[in-house]
Amino acid sequence: MKRIALILLRIFTAFDWPLLLILVMFAGLGLTVMHSAVGSTDWRFADQSRNFLIAFVAMWAVALTPPPLLMRLALPFYILGVALLIGVDLFGETSKGATRWLNLGFTRIQPSEMLKIALPMMLAWYFQRHEGQVRIRDFLVAAALLVVPFGLIVRQPDLGTALLVFGAGFCVIYFAGLSFKLLVPVMLAGVIGIGTLVSYEDQLCQPEVDWVVLHDYQKHRICTLLNPSSDPLGKGFHTIQSMIAVGSGGLYGKGYMKGTQTHLDFIPERTTDFIYAVYAEEFGLYGGVMILVLYGLLIARGLTIATRATTQFGRLLAGALTMMFFIYVFVNIGMVTGILPVVGVPLPFMSYGGTALLTVGIACGMLMSINRYRGTKM
Repeated sequence: MKRIALILLRIFTAFDWPLLLILVMFAGLGLTVMHSAVGSTDWRFADQSRNFLIAFVAMWAVALTPPPLLMRLALPFYILGVALLIGVDLFGETSKGATRWLNLGFTRIQPSEMLKIALPMMLAWYFQRHEGQVRIRDFLVAAALLVVPFGLIVRQPDLGTALLVFGAGFCVIYFAGLSFKLLVPVMLAGVIGIGTLVSYEDQLCQPEVDWVVLHDYQKHRICTLLNPSSDPLGKGFHTIQSMIAVGSGGLYGKGYMKGTQTHLDFIPERTTDFIYAVYAEEFGLYGGVMILVLYGLLIARGLTIATRATTQFGRLLAGALTMMFFIYVFVNIGMVTGILPVVGVPLPFMSYGGTALLTVGIACGMLMSINRYRGTKM
């Protein structure tokens, strides 16, 4: 009896209860909205329920894993992830013009999802090893570790996942001590680039103009963002319909299961990338504010765990994973509301998808593991 009590105690002490409460609310809200998005009878609702269960088990298992073990796994996990990305580049399966999947015979995987976790782990491991003596050379090595998987993912092409991987990795480098002054020229170049694009949209968006660094479909997405009505039944359809759905929700929403844009099949990809449009149409502005508050609580809890971490590895990893959630939410809601181009980024805990949900589950498990650990040696 005593042994059972000890096992149960270990199980329950693995959880960070404030974070777990937030995740339980997300699970309930996510499944509720999915029930409406699929029309209540679609097989994807049952699948998503199973995905939540798998993600919860993975989160618990990772929460029980001490950070020193996570640190030892960082290098092999990163090497495996990059090797699989190279495998995708050489032998990957192509679907809808993108080569993102690798068939291992017994299953098919998307290695780019691994790098959302593996890259920040690797960079946190690297800076932990150089704690107290970080030099410019170390930031250059870290940049190289970041650029390799980022470049391989961009080649697939999968710009949405590449942005998430880059964002998570960059946050580790920044939190490790990268001077903000070094970022000013990059930010200035970005502002000038965006200003030039907006000012000369008509000339730059002509079909014969080659943007060199972007694929044609990526160029069209940006041009469509600037002027969705230029191709309302083609490239601009996603953006226009999602904006109509969000706007038609008004203050209070049309009511649960009563969204016309949703149930008349106007919203494309309504169970995945555009599920926020379903939510906003049915729950309105007040519902939208509520979910933003919930995401804000998630990010605040993650940053609190990062500041309380007792090791450099824990601080950097927790901070990067938390900022990854922020990037997820910012990019997804931005593209649904027409602020950002459509890049295929899911909304955490809301969008349908087993791999993405497993990734955020593991990330939350790592936050819980870091929060439990009170040692100072890695």
